Amino acid sequence: MPPKKKEEPTKKVILGRSSNTLKMGLVGLPNVGKSTTFNFLSKLAVPAENFPFCTIDPNLAKINVPDKRFEKMCEVHKPKSKVLAQISITDIAGLVKGASNGEGLGNAFLSHISAVDGIYHVVRAFPDEDIIHNEGELDPIRDIEIINFELRAKDLQQIEKEFGVVEARIKRSQGLEKKNDEFEMELLHKCKALLTDGKHIKDQDWLPKEVDILNKHLFLTSKPVIFLVNIGMDQYIKKQNTWLPKI
Repeated sequence: MPPKKKEEPTKKVILGRSSNTLKMGLVGLPNVGKSTTFNFLSKLAVPAENFPFCTIDPNLAKINVPDKRFEKMCEVHKPKSKVLAQISITDIAGLVKGASNGEGLGNAFLSHISAVDGIYHVVRAFPDEDIIHNEGELDPIRDIEIINFELRAKDLQQIEKEFGVVEARIKRSQGLEKKNDEFEMELLHKCKALLTDGKHIKDQDWLPKEVDILNKHLFLTSKPVIFLVNIGMDQYIKKQNTWLPKI
C-alpha cells in the first residue's frame, strides 16, 4: 500500500488586513494623553494642550522598531544598507459620546480609525483637577465603554448599509454566486447580533471563509486593541492606582 499522504495543516486566515508597515491609531476621549503619547513614541512635538480637540487633523509618524536580532544580523553580514522594520502611528482626534451620530468630530474620527490596522486605546487613569476631563469625573471604565459603544454603533450603521448592497446582489445572482451572497448575508446578521449584544467582532471565533468576507468590510470592532493606561509617576512607583486592576 502506498503511504498515506500527510494531512496539510489548516491555513489560519487572520482577521484584518496585512501590509508591509503596521498602521496603528491612537484612540481615546479628549485630554487622555494621546498626543503626549504620540510625541513620546515619535520624538516629535505636536500640540498637546489642555482643551478638547487640540488635535483635529490626524498626525502621522513612521517609527523604527528596535530589534537586537536585526543588529546582530547586520554585524554578521555587514549589508551595504540597513533598513529597520517600521510601525506607522496616527494620532487621531478625541472621540466623544455620540460620535457615531456626528457629535464632536464624529464621522471624521471614525473614518481615520478605518484607515489603521490596529488601535492603541489610550485610557486616562490619573487624577488631576488642572486637566479637563470631557466627562467630568475620572472613570476609566466608563471611558472605555464610551469608546467601545461608539465603535459598535458605527459598525452597526455600516452593516445596515451592507444589508441593502448584499440583498441587491442576491436578487440578481444565480447558482454558486447566489449561495455566496446568501452566506455573506447570514454572516452580516451574525455580526449584527454580536454587536447588539455588546460584543466585538474581533472577540469571536470565525471560520476561514467568514474571515475572508469580514476582511472585505474592515469593521472597526474587528481591529486588534492594545490598552495604554496613562497614570502618574507617583502612582506607578508606589503601585497605588486603584483603576488598574479594574481596567
